[in-house]
Amino acid sequence: MNRPQAFPVAARQIGQGSSVLEFLRLLWAIDHALQKRSRRMTRELGITGVQRLAIRVLGRYPDLTPGQLAGLLHLHPSTVTGIVQRLQRGGFVLRRRDRTDRRRTRLALTTRGRAIDARRGGTVEAELEAALETIDPPSLAAAERVLTAIGEQLAGARA
Repeated sequence: MNRPQAFPVAARQIGQGSSVLEFLRLLWAIDHALQKRSRRMTRELGITGVQRLAIRVLGRYPDLTPGQLAGLLHLHPSTVTGIVQRLQRGGFVLRRRDRTDRRRTRLALTTRGRAIDARRGGTVEAELEAALETIDPPSLAAAERVLTAIGEQLAGARA
């Protein structure tokens, strides 16, 4: 299949001379692509990209509290509350009382949630996995360091 070039040469030249501008442009392009893919996942799978990520994390770490899930996803707890509520309404997640502390709730995947967790095709991470397979391990490690530094800087910035 012949895919259109994601970052045409003319667009890449916008940031010449300014690595900050170029990084910002690329980050926005990635954000836009993630949002677009998330909308397609909603049509095809009935869940958004971030909901899929929550399901995948719960599949790996069952019995998390909503606060723990928020920490792992780097999202505000109120954002995760909305995500979990929509996943509950969709029949993907159950919320149960903690056996040792009745004030806490724990999250678990339903049969439907486990089926979505097991699905590989048609997902954001399948696209990301295909892209990452083309990158050598040292470059991938460097990219992870760069993205971590950007994320930490932005998370620490005052609004």
